[in-house]
Amino acid sequence: MLRDKSLIPLSRQHQHALALCVRIDRALQAGEVDLEAWQAEIQQIFEHEVRIHFAAEEKALFPVATRVEDVKPLVDELLAEHLALRDLFARSTTRGLASSDLPIFVETLSQHIRKEERQLFEGLQKAMSAEELASLGMALERELEGATQACSLPDSATKQRLQP
Repeated sequence: MLRDKSLIPLSRQHQHALALCVRIDRALQAGEVDLEAWQAEIQQIFEHEVRIHFAAEEKALFPVATRVEDVKPLVDELLAEHLALRDLFARSTTRGLASSDLPIFVETLSQHIRKEERQLFEGLQKAMSAEELASLGMALERELEGATQACSLPDSATKQRLQP
């Protein structure tokens, strides 16, 4: 199903986070893990985008979703996943992630995003009217004002890691 324009800002941010997951996974597969640099990048995406993204979902999206019978049970799962993900992001901020935590981070974040995209967003689009989706889109737009709308430029540690 084509994504409704009201949900596109969240989907774009999902793409940014999934791109990070793919890059981490590739580094893990290649055995080239600079744990400090990855934690710095995880912290950066959280501070610039994910923190605001989670808050927007919790304030604007999830309350609407609880009124839609088909997706209502999913909201509790997603909120619990937000808690687990916040813990992983917080641990990256204090450089408390171990190399063994990176695959857990990748799996947890990517599965969470896919659940939102494939189950929550699809369910909302099927159940809500165009007017309801437009209203939701305006609420999300207000909540997402402080988030970076494009991928952040890599910091110096990331640039060094990407050099051939």
